[in-house]
Amino acid sequence: MDVPLAHLDRPFDYLVPATLDEQAVPGVRVKVRFAGQLVDGWLLERVASSDHPRLAYLEKVVSPEPVLSPEVARLARAVADRYAGSLADVLRLAVPPRHARVEKEARPDGPPPAEPATPESVPAPHHPEETGTGRPGPGPVPGQRPAPAEPGPDGWRDYPAGPAYLRALAGGRAPRAVWSALAGEDWAARYAEAVAATVAGGRGAVVVVADNRDLDRLDAALAAALGPGRHVCLSAALGPARRYRAFLAARRGDVPVVIGTRAAMFAPVERLGLVAIWDDGDDLHAEPRAPYPHAREVLLTRAQLAEAGVLVGGYARTAEAQLLLETGWAREVVADRATVRTRTPAIAPVGDDPQLARDPGAATARLPSLAWTAARDALRADLPVLVQVPRRGYLPSVSCAQCRTPARCAHCAGPLALPSATAPPACRWCGRVAVAYACPECGGRRLRAAVTGARRTAEELGRAFPGVSVRTSGRDEVLDGVPGGAGLVIATPGAEPVAEGGYGAVLLLDSWALLTRADLRAGEEALRRWLAAAALARPAGAGGRVVVVADGALAPVQALLRWDAGWFAARELAERRELGFPPAVRMASVTGLPAAVADLLDEARLPDGAEVLGPVPADGERERMLVRVPRARAAALAGALHAAAGARSARKAADPVRLQVDPLDLF
Repeated sequence: MDVPLAHLDRPFDYLVPATLDEQAVPGVRVKVRFAGQLVDGWLLERVASSDHPRLAYLEKVVSPEPVLSPEVARLARAVADRYAGSLADVLRLAVPPRHARVEKEARPDGPPPAEPATPESVPAPHHPEETGTGRPGPGPVPGQRPAPAEPGPDGWRDYPAGPAYLRALAGGRAPRAVWSALAGEDWAARYAEAVAATVAGGRGAVVVVADNRDLDRLDAALAAALGPGRHVCLSAALGPARRYRAFLAARRGDVPVVIGTRAAMFAPVERLGLVAIWDDGDDLHAEPRAPYPHAREVLLTRAQLAEAGVLVGGYARTAEAQLLLETGWAREVVADRATVRTRTPAIAPVGDDPQLARDPGAATARLPSLAWTAARDALRADLPVLVQVPRRGYLPSVSCAQCRTPARCAHCAGPLALPSATAPPACRWCGRVAVAYACPECGGRRLRAAVTGARRTAEELGRAFPGVSVRTSGRDEVLDGVPGGAGLVIATPGAEPVAEGGYGAVLLLDSWALLTRADLRAGEEALRRWLAAAALARPAGAGGRVVVVADGALAPVQALLRWDAGWFAARELAERRELGFPPAVRMASVTGLPAAVADLLDEARLPDGAEVLGPVPADGERERMLVRVPRARAAALAGALHAAAGARSARKAADPVRLQVDPLDLF
């Protein structure tokens, strides 16, 4: 039943009246009477008898469309168990809301959907490291369009293991790979080739990307590789009707491939042969709704259950992907060092001894002479220049010009910001304008920049390079691309447009804003953003240069200079093992009012070896406790927390508690 109560996270038996016998098939949406109310539910299984002596009747079949497939039902149960959540919460993420008009639309002839099975038959979930490589899949699906020809491996020849990976997919096997992309790589084309190889072997694929910009690139690449009508895009941004139409096309078996943002991680695909995710370190892959699953972990669990191939790719590499390699669960697909050097732009940091000798202010300047010279040379060569700035806006943080005290709102204590050169300061939290601001420490009324945003950077560089076009790309307005010719593009991380022929120079400014964040993944995230921007530059042989305004001795900067994300990921994983942080261990976060958190932990029968850390302040009056266990006891921890949450909901505890397993944010 679709009821958000942990103690009701189990199937219930109902009698099916004769009038609904034909419509009440496993996988359909239904309505049942429970506790005197009519509630929504899912029909999981039809059986001949029940152990319960008295049963109520099924009230209604909402739609005869069996939208819950057997594979997704099993997956949803496994994900709920892994994240200490309930099946109903996962199914809300897996199946989009019904759109009756779309269900009635005419559909092309195709094979009937498979008979769904109950998720109660799901085997106990295992971590991916614990099993083998799967078995060959079956042949083509009768009634479907002919599969495209197997693609050539030319695009993967720069990676020694790449062609063998494609052959394994085309042969119906289940290879699992962690791919480190080269600079300038057309990653969407490589993913399309892997998907085409899977489809040529008679199986389907699911590919998840972080945002709609990446989705558009992959959509175009798949249309070229597979032809029209062979895949659908599934994204929450599509709107109710288009999203449900794409979902039904996949559920009915009309298309073998589904691509999308994290909304696609549960997409129903028949005879699944490949699950893939691009840039798994992007925090957009983490679902913000209960039970807070991460797309990477959902896809790995899915590959485990369906015995499908895996492709985890990106310019950077997460510690979680490195763990897959070190445990032997996946194989590494990387280029040799000679190819890396050929494809990589010339990358230089500021602050090295030779640079300081030429420019003593390089260690403190926001735009040192090395960066300015790189930009000037590229513009003279009629090549575009990309400038990555971590913060959007004009001046997102200001302080007193006399005593340097951060400027705060008098109403809510939020940070003040300047939206433009002429506008008065305004609070970033409540939006109130502080026209007559006076510093509470010294009484000063003048403000200075504490953090410079993308629009202010564009203004400054426009003055530094007169006559050069300057454009910005950020959350409010994302550029789709940059045509050939000189120009400056100021972009925030993730909004960098692709330039025709590549950028002549890429400047990575304000590195301190990324490296000094109070976050376990600060270094990993900084390297991920730098590599994504540097990958858009031309190779060094074609004049491409990258300047990072950071100390060259820092580990993330060293990884960038060598274009060696694997080295940095291995270092990160080793440090987290030593300190006892994910993914080396499994960790759960319990957040709520102090009494509620203590109540849940007292109720929970935590496994042996569990460590309880905290409390630490969360927000307002709430606090946070962390529970840490070895990976081998991860399932026991999730089960104990879910059982404790069920006990609290059964006795109608007033104060809610938020449970998160392996949250991205630990501090």
